[in-house]
Amino acid sequence: MITELAVERVEFTCGQCWHHWTVDYDVQHYRDDDGADWELFSHDGIGAASPYTADGGAPCPGCGRHWVGHLAARRLVPPAPGGAATPRHRITDLAGHRPERHDAPLLSGSTAPRPAAGPRP
Repeated sequence: MITELAVERVEFTCGQCWHHWTVDYDVQHYRDDDGADWELFSHDGIGAASPYTADGGAPCPGCGRHWVGHLAARRLVPPAPGGAATPRHRITDLAGHRPERHDAPLLSGSTAPRPAAGPRP
């Protein structure tokens, strides 16, 4: 059973060339039938090892060395809707419902560097 869905932004800093970058991961927390809790990471829709471990450290875009990341920010993905007042759209034709979504390009889990915050006008 899924207990939490989130998007986690992970920051990396290369200890070799000092390049700094971020990557967004989809994270599922779930409890198996034996009551054990698990965490499942994916990046761009592909399963990935935890970026917080040596096995899942991301390669530096500058020099290729792998580095363990640290959590910079996270956003919870809300669970399925609740009451009747929750905005939703009933699907009456599952096979024909927005078929273009199957061929839409995947959003990248990587993020571009943000510009430095400056004074506001």
